[in-house]
Amino acid sequence: MPQNPTTDGYENAWSSMQFFKYFSNTFFVAVVSTLLTIIASATCGFALAKYRYKWLSVFFICILATTMLPTEVIMSPTFTVILNLGLYDNLWGLILPSINTATGIFMFRQFFMTVPDDLLESARIDGASEGRIFFKLMLPIAKPIVITLAIFSFQWRWNDYIWPLIVLSDPNKYTVQVALRSIVGADNINWVLLLSSSVISLVPMILLFIVFQRYIMDTQASSGLKG
Repeated sequence: MPQNPTTDGYENAWSSMQFFKYFSNTFFVAVVSTLLTIIASATCGFALAKYRYKWLSVFFICILATTMLPTEVIMSPTFTVILNLGLYDNLWGLILPSINTATGIFMFRQFFMTVPDDLLESARIDGASEGRIFFKLMLPIAKPIVITLAIFSFQWRWNDYIWPLIVLSDPNKYTVQVALRSIVGADNINWVLLLSSSVISLVPMILLFIVFQRYIMDTQASSGLKG
């Protein structure tokens, strides 16, 4: 244990690294990406689970096949699309490519397949539209999956480094991970600043776990009880 503990390193890191700006950028990307990921994954998983079309099975297999592709393989075509859309050096260039995830779609599909079709048919007989069935019926009962995917998605976007490094060139738009990498110089490294900044960057993830720990436990405990 240190003989004379002090917070000077953290105070210096916070003031010199402009963490508020980097936290704001990363928080915006993580939150918006998480919300859009949940909506896109839930709607796609609902369609794959409850609609009976032959081409949907082929589409689902294609989605699962993307998990076998290394990230480096799809980076080049994704960057070309972002560049042609005029989203280079834009935070939306980080958000849009990360909306659809095979993991999220698979999680929602598997969950919605356990919901009896009679429940949907009853809602349709009562005159409910497909949109109302999804938002008022299916999405609320999928709360454990929503929370689980939200935690995963937020963590993925907060810790993402390679893609923001490629897309962003303006230091004012840097995310936390790219800003931390900028501390490392070619000749020397300010270890005090780097380590203090790294600890500060972990705080949101620790708070996220503390706040949602109960929901994580509930999800794990009740996942095997759904018939």
